[in-house]
Amino acid sequence: MPIDLVPRNSYIERVLPFIDQKIIKVFTGQRRVGKSYLIFQIMNFVLENNKKAQVIYINKEDLAFSSIKTAQQLYDYVQLNKKNDKKNYVFIDEIQEISEFENALRSLLLDDNLDIYCTGSNADLLSKDIAGKLSGRCLEIVVYSLSYSEFLLFHKLENTTFSLEKYMKYGGLPYLKNLELKDEIVFEYLKNIYNTIVYRDVVSRYSLRNSPFLEQLILFLASNTGSIFSAKKISDFLKSQQVKIAPNQVQVYLSYLINAFIIHQASRYDLVGKRLFEIGEKYYFENLGIRHSVWGFRPQDKAKIIENAVFNHLLFKNNQVKIGVLHDSEIDFIAEKNGEKHYYQVALSINEQQTIDREFGNLLKIKDNYPKTVITFDAFKGNTFEGITCIDLKSFLSN
Repeated sequence: MPIDLVPRNSYIERVLPFIDQKIIKVFTGQRRVGKSYLIFQIMNFVLENNKKAQVIYINKEDLAFSSIKTAQQLYDYVQLNKKNDKKNYVFIDEIQEISEFENALRSLLLDDNLDIYCTGSNADLLSKDIAGKLSGRCLEIVVYSLSYSEFLLFHKLENTTFSLEKYMKYGGLPYLKNLELKDEIVFEYLKNIYNTIVYRDVVSRYSLRNSPFLEQLILFLASNTGSIFSAKKISDFLKSQQVKIAPNQVQVYLSYLINAFIIHQASRYDLVGKRLFEIGEKYYFENLGIRHSVWGFRPQDKAKIIENAVFNHLLFKNNQVKIGVLHDSEIDFIAEKNGEKHYYQVALSINEQQTIDREFGNLLKIKDNYPKTVITFDAFKGNTFEGITCIDLKSFLSN
């Protein structure tokens, strides 16, 4: 058990009501975002509150558990190690490495003396592999890279503009707290993580033959972070670069990247027609540091980076996030949680009247009474603009 655990309380609070319940707790997220350390924290909580608890831990990245390859072997291992006179807590790390693991989980769930937790690095772990056979008996909690507040806590930094710029540049992978925050060190580490994710969670998992195209696609998405694109537009652009691939194949590769949590997709929502558009989405990177490790940290991308950071924070706060379309105007983000909405516009600065008219004007066109906010990188303290709040990025991410 690691001795240097930094608590991620927002996730612990979400899982606490389900401890000792007959529900499988599934933690999904990109590799190295801290899923393993999160279940260590749950182990600590369990052992502190039940001194007699029996903990069974299986880590499929550890050679010690290489013999567990099938559902039957997983089931047999748990049966062999459980104690009938105690409450047993089963933790399975990177469960997707076990063939047909969902069959084992279904059987293990029948045992009232087992409380089951698992992690996985693929989004269709729950939607396809687990949910089909365990409908209503599993809970998914997506674990994201560190939020800005967590980044400050992990790195023991004060909340300053300098710290914010470090976060925007290097991203929020937890292990960075063990490294010196210098470009040549951090980006070397992040590039290796990127290669692991691409080749283990995409190329290997889906048996892809065209890995050069996959990397070209990732570079294209990095270059156009936050831009509206359809699979056809991406295909047409790549053809202009002498890379020929059909739009339906582009869509398939995009889904693989989404499943591996390299990118997130944001759909567009028609505020007038109250419907989602079938084409034209935006894509944002789960981890900005990984984006920069393959594309570079470029001054001209600052507006894109800020928008990506806002999107990630809204996800971290457990919102469903869409892009708003109102006639010929765009609302950067519609964040919805518990039936309540909040509209956001994101701008690098609001020093020019044209920018003020666009960002605040688009929000003023929305005729409902949900809160509306403009987020800008520049510090701002003052009144609202006709009831619309303006907040600087550092303050927003610190919430």
